Amino acid sequence: MTSQGTMNGKVALVTGGSRGIGAATALRLAREGAHVAVTYVRGKEAAEDVVRGIEALGRRGLALCADSSDAVEAGGVADRVVAEFGRLDVLVNNAGVGVLGPLDSLSLADVDRVLAVNVRGVFLASRSAAPHLGDGGRIITIGTCMTQRVPGPGGTLYATSKSALIGLTKALARELGDRGITANIVHPGPIDTDMNPADGPYAPGQAAMTAVGRFGAADEVASMVAYLAGSEAGYVTGAEFAVDGGHAA
Repeated sequence: MTSQGTMNGKVALVTGGSRGIGAATALRLAREGAHVAVTYVRGKEAAEDVVRGIEALGRRGLALCADSSDAVEAGGVADRVVAEFGRLDVLVNNAGVGVLGPLDSLSLADVDRVLAVNVRGVFLASRSAAPHLGDGGRIITIGTCMTQRVPGPGGTLYATSKSALIGLTKALARELGDRGITANIVHPGPIDTDMNPADGPYAPGQAAMTAVGRFGAADEVASMVAYLAGSEAGYVTGAEFAVDGGHAA
């Protein structure tokens, strides 16, 4: 039996939705009533687990293998979702990679890969989704607290790539606003995930940089995404939202 939610009947696509913030977001949107497709590259089993969680909530789920670094796959993912579900209402650009290290240690291959996934992939997915979105459509992109405050060395490439998404978000808001489509970006702080666990070796220093003195949970980021995806956020666009525990305070 399905529960009533604010997104009943809508279809969402969450890139990189097999784990962490992406998985939490996919499940939260399903709880709000949406049918949800998630993309993955290597985490097929994890993506299928997320789909089972979506279906347990009475929604339709779909796992798609789509590499955001591949221009063809990134640019065609929305079409694949529409072919399966018949519509698309929400795009969550969550897929991303982080390559950290001293400036002189970053290779050209590192630069190309990070920009391909974090910038080009988001641009192409958004361009792919835009023709399918109608009035009330949403594009929500996951940035990082490092666009607001870079607390130490090693973040040049990652911060560059994610900062580009602020400009993209504002431009999308202007370009699509007259169609009733909003575009916003969410900046997570230190979040407890497999990639950056709250009990990891660098966690104490990261937690100490926040105002609340702790890591956030993926569900806390997903809550912000769910708000921006819902009808109550129809007058919110071109905006940045920090879910960072006061990292940038």
